[in-house]
Amino acid sequence: MPLVNVMVNGRAYTIACDEGEEEHLKGLAAQVDAKAREVLGSVGQVGDARMMLMAALLIADEHHEMSGKLGTSSASDDEKKSLHLRAEAAESAAADVLESAAKRLEDIAARLAHA
Repeated sequence: MPLVNVMVNGRAYTIACDEGEEEHLKGLAAQVDAKAREVLGSVGQVGDARMMLMAALLIADEHHEMSGKLGTSSASDDEKKSLHLRAEAAESAAADVLESAAKRLEDIAARLAHA
């Protein structure tokens, strides 16, 4: 299983993915990074975990909105399926980044507890 290095909010994360999905994951991470920067620009620095949560919520909101539009649009079934898969992949990437950020925070907390 390949490991991919991505940057979100100026921090490096290493994430595992399926073979051949490396570039796709990098693209998803770029979308998460854009949302993180959007949060940073609108509310300022609120801490990594909160900022990533807010970015994930923005992505989930977009997914929800797109899903609603798919139900009422005249798009073909293939287009609907493609949009749905892209939205699910973006949500998955956001969840991976949040999980990685949480792990980093837990590691920091553990080091501080032992200091």
